[in-house]
Amino acid sequence: MNLLSAENLSKRYGPKLLFENFSFGMAKGEKVAIVAPNGSGKTTLLRAIAGAEPADSGKITFRNGTKVGYLPQEPEFAEGISLTDAIMISDNPITAAIKKYEAALQSPDDNENLQRAMDEMDRTKAWDFEARVREVLGQLGIENTDMRIDTASGGQRKRAALARVLLEEPEFIIMDEPTNHLDLDTIEWLENWLSGGNFTLLMVTHDRYFLDRVCSDILEIDRGELVRYTGNYTYYLEKKAEREANLASSVEKAKNLMRTELEWIRRQPKARGTKSKSRIDAFDGIKAKASIRTDKSSIELGVKTERLGSKIIEFHNVSKSFGELKITEHLDYTFKRKEKLGIVGRNGTGKTTFVKMMLGELAPDKGKVVQGETVKFGHYDQEGLANADHKRVIEVVTDIAEIIELHKGHKLSATQMLERFLFARDKHWQLVSTLSGGEKRRLYLLTVLMANPNFLVLDEPTNDLDIDTLQVLEDYLQTFDGCLVVVSHDRFFMDKVVDHLFVFEGEGAIRDFPGNYTQYREKKKQELKSAQQSSASPKKQPESSEPEKKEKTKLTYGERLEFEKLEEEIEALEEKKAELAEALSSTNDNEELMSISAELDAVVRQCDEKNDRWLELAEWAE
Repeated sequence: MNLLSAENLSKRYGPKLLFENFSFGMAKGEKVAIVAPNGSGKTTLLRAIAGAEPADSGKITFRNGTKVGYLPQEPEFAEGISLTDAIMISDNPITAAIKKYEAALQSPDDNENLQRAMDEMDRTKAWDFEARVREVLGQLGIENTDMRIDTASGGQRKRAALARVLLEEPEFIIMDEPTNHLDLDTIEWLENWLSGGNFTLLMVTHDRYFLDRVCSDILEIDRGELVRYTGNYTYYLEKKAEREANLASSVEKAKNLMRTELEWIRRQPKARGTKSKSRIDAFDGIKAKASIRTDKSSIELGVKTERLGSKIIEFHNVSKSFGELKITEHLDYTFKRKEKLGIVGRNGTGKTTFVKMMLGELAPDKGKVVQGETVKFGHYDQEGLANADHKRVIEVVTDIAEIIELHKGHKLSATQMLERFLFARDKHWQLVSTLSGGEKRRLYLLTVLMANPNFLVLDEPTNDLDIDTLQVLEDYLQTFDGCLVVVSHDRFFMDKVVDHLFVFEGEGAIRDFPGNYTQYREKKKQELKSAQQSSASPKKQPESSEPEKKEKTKLTYGERLEFEKLEEEIEALEEKKAELAEALSSTNDNEELMSISAELDAVVRQCDEKNDRWLELAEWAE
């Protein structure tokens, strides 16, 4: 028996039909994600299921007594309340007892009030729950719970809403972009919490690792239909490719059959009664099948990049603090051409401050940051399009330029550029306020790139963008001729586009790691395992043991040559991998597919082995 049944749901905004006659069910324990392009109605469908916004038609039924928790994309709270009140809003007597106890702790001299609060905690058995509250708040990085909610940042509000949902312990959880505004450690904690929990989950997220590790099913909104895939995101990609291939084949057959039937109809006498009525009726169905579009539009990011000179950005002995909080300390660093840097670290360790100093928006306390004369920044931040809701979509673009320059001297009008970014003509004169969250972010990305920057700074670029757009953006950034700095919580995105990391470890410590995020996490696991083994092993060595070997401090001449050669070999293998991946996507011959796949697997293995050896040598190459 289903825990949720949704039948024939339809929703329209003005002339735009978001979805029509959507039906699906969810059994207890299933964890389902909805995927679709921006503007397809994912958030609206979640809001309808959660009861936050009615569907125009259809029926939504939960099993009697089911407790539902809902995390919206943009949480709303009553103004003036504290974070504690925002998190603990509930009719649950346990949370009421905890709030009284927390308040009593603020006045420890009032022994009578404190005792009453402790008695209430005992009566409701709230002590274990209070410990869990501390754990959840700690994992989500919520420290100042006395802060007023109306002064909290968007990220703090999102984390407060997430904490409330987790602490309410609902049987059915609905989440819209739960990983937005969370740091990477917190995302991994949430991932483990959701994948191991005994509840039912319906969510929308762009985080592909999250989808892979949490979801049991994928619901895709495709060409106005709701298609279900039983499996995680990787399984969905495989089956979706098969489905697309089968659809293309059936559409091609329908087109061939339609041409035959059309010739037959034209040869028949004009009087309808002389023709085979059943054959004529069948022709309408064949025509509809042949008219299905199998080619999907995709965003095009082929914008011009200004030439970058030899001097880019240099940090010279840079120190920055806010009170006792150290952000950087005696930092020296010089950016190189085509460098692709990822920035990671817990919230509050100084990632945003570093970016502001790099952009020249914030001065260091000591030292200096030097920018090259040819550097042209493109800064994509979390604020997005500021004060643009009252503008038309076309006006946002023409305010920057009527004509946009592309590679090799090509030019596009603002209208043509919008179409490249998948804004159909009927959307050009819509108000920005009517766009979905993802469409606004896509429009913002267009305004950043059309200025032809050669140094891109992307702060949480994956928030609210659909997966198709992210894949195109990743491909563009991999071949981007300028410099790139990315601050992101999206592990998949980071793995695809960066070649090294700045890990902000706190207290001014910044670790430069030569690799992507997954490689960094694996390295951290190895370091943690080694530390645990070291602490568990006896410190005193037996007298008969051999003298301890001296720790290696530098590469030998042969290893130095090997290290330099590895860089060239890895680059060649990456190019080969890209060629094979492109060949794989452009052939339909089964034997050729198998041959290319085998060769691609061998290249990937070689690339991984050489990367591991490069990382090993890189530790001693400084």
